[in-house]
Amino acid sequence: MKICGFETRIVAIPRERGPLSDGPGQAASTFVVLRMQTDEGIEGIGYAGFTAQIMKESLKAAVDALAQEAIGDDPMKVEAINAKLLALGGSGAPVDMVRRAVAAIDVALWDIRGKAMGQPLYKVLGGYKDRIPTYYSGTLWRPHKLEDIGPAAKKHVAEGFRAIKLRLGGEPSADRDIERVRVLREAVGPNVDIMIDVNQGWTVNQAVSIGRRLEELGVYWLEDPVPHHDLAGQARVADSLDVPVVSGEYHYGIAPFRYLLEQRSLRVVMIDLLRVGGISPYMKVAHLAEAFNMPVVSHLAPEILCHAMAAIPNAITTEWMPWSLPLFKDVPRVENGEIVLPQKPGLGLEFDEETLARYRVTA
Repeated sequence: MKICGFETRIVAIPRERGPLSDGPGQAASTFVVLRMQTDEGIEGIGYAGFTAQIMKESLKAAVDALAQEAIGDDPMKVEAINAKLLALGGSGAPVDMVRRAVAAIDVALWDIRGKAMGQPLYKVLGGYKDRIPTYYSGTLWRPHKLEDIGPAAKKHVAEGFRAIKLRLGGEPSADRDIERVRVLREAVGPNVDIMIDVNQGWTVNQAVSIGRRLEELGVYWLEDPVPHHDLAGQARVADSLDVPVVSGEYHYGIAPFRYLLEQRSLRVVMIDLLRVGGISPYMKVAHLAEAFNMPVVSHLAPEILCHAMAAIPNAITTEWMPWSLPLFKDVPRVENGEIVLPQKPGLGLEFDEETLARYRVTA
């Protein structure tokens, strides 16, 4: 079997405004969607995205250029193609465009591999379990008003989620941030986990002092409390708190995770599919974390990463971020706070052509 062609399109999917916006309302997530064809009629799909809007044409150009270099290759040799494309892209530099572009291709190749084997991807990757816990992450942004937190959280609990993420760091005082957590805890009760994400917004001293107050409210984890490159500072935070510090989503490739783990700068490893460069390096980072006796959680792309997470023995939960879900006709369902893994071959996903056509972006 050989790769014989590909097709890419840019689409902008409407979504609720999030961490880089000025308040609730409508924004858009821009994706470069990819189809890779083989001479045996098996097609794999993937996407690149979650980057700045002004970079969408550049991202598409990167995917196109690298996908072209894969034509004629055996799609079952995923590792070889991944390594070749990273080298052609300058060994990963400029890191953002290259890693994201290679990730889209890597995912499409794994989709082909699963389809060729007649197995869902999570089984091809190892098949540790057929369900994986999940938490809702699509609302409760910093711009949301205090009075909106409770109703939004109750809605997601009613939908079956048993864990919810809240963003902090946008209030003028620590007391105001803590009040948001109190309101959320009162709304969902003691049996729903609350994840806290600061998106690198605090100093080390703030993270330690506010983190100790968050511990009293029984939060499940504290995510990216300080700038991601301050490994020593983050290690101090992680060592000072009982609540687990989560980090990793801002790092590209495999190597940075070695330093995070060696310096004990975190207690839970979060891996981003597109920044790490695809499923191939994703699994390597997960196994590296296992060697350090640390658990793994995912970032974005739940419809894809549920497969990786279900194949990882040290995986604990998958982020249910809905931004990419409208790209597909059917997505994995959530049942009693868990993602039920699809049983169709490959990713078990099919692009929603009507959605892609409706939200297509032309240059």
